[in-house]
Amino acid sequence: MQESTQGHVAVATIVSTLAEVQMLVCNVHGVPWTEFKEVTMAVSQSTHFTPELVHSSFAQVLHADGPDPTRATELALYAWLVGRWDFDVTTTLEDGTTHQGHGEIHAGWVLQGRAIQDVWMIPRLQDRRPGIEPLPGAGNWYGTTLRIYDPGLAAWRILWSDPATGFFTQQIGRAQGRDIVQTGPDPRGGSMRWVFSEIERGSFHWTGEHARDDRSWRREVDIRARRA
Repeated sequence: MQESTQGHVAVATIVSTLAEVQMLVCNVHGVPWTEFKEVTMAVSQSTHFTPELVHSSFAQVLHADGPDPTRATELALYAWLVGRWDFDVTTTLEDGTTHQGHGEIHAGWVLQGRAIQDVWMIPRLQDRRPGIEPLPGAGNWYGTTLRIYDPGLAAWRILWSDPATGFFTQQIGRAQGRDIVQTGPDPRGGSMRWVFSEIERGSFHWTGEHARDDRSWRREVDIRARRA
């Protein structure tokens, strides 16, 4: 290929394959092909990351054994959630009809114990299969919550992301008496309020509500969870 730049003509040689590139390097630097091949194979093997290694390192830097000791008091608000839970869920549509299903939750400490992350799913993992009908009023969840305590707010920042249903929210969570109340804008319009109540060591009650005017709250999802 010929290319003209400011009156000068440069000739570029196109090398079409990796083997040709390697041979060209050998010719330029005077390196025997057998030695070059041994070196490149060694480098390739040393920089090859298997899925097991990637997953292991990611889990290692993400997960934590417990809460950050410097914030243990504040982090206690959600500490009880860590572990595995099974739940029964009831959804209520706008016409008043209800639907039932089952799901599960897995939660643990992350980010050097400064946050709690969980996965909520409907239906249960053992019941999931391609083509399963979504639960009316909720869908088939497979989403994650990142719960981060913000000292500046003296409250928790809640980020729920569910790519399975395309539902993403941000809320602020605080204690109200013995309950935990999370509020924020609803991506469908209006506001949402998610409440943890009746919190015990082995069970809790969770409700998801929606309001178009911040006054008339309608319960959409009701969950009764028990520790697995």
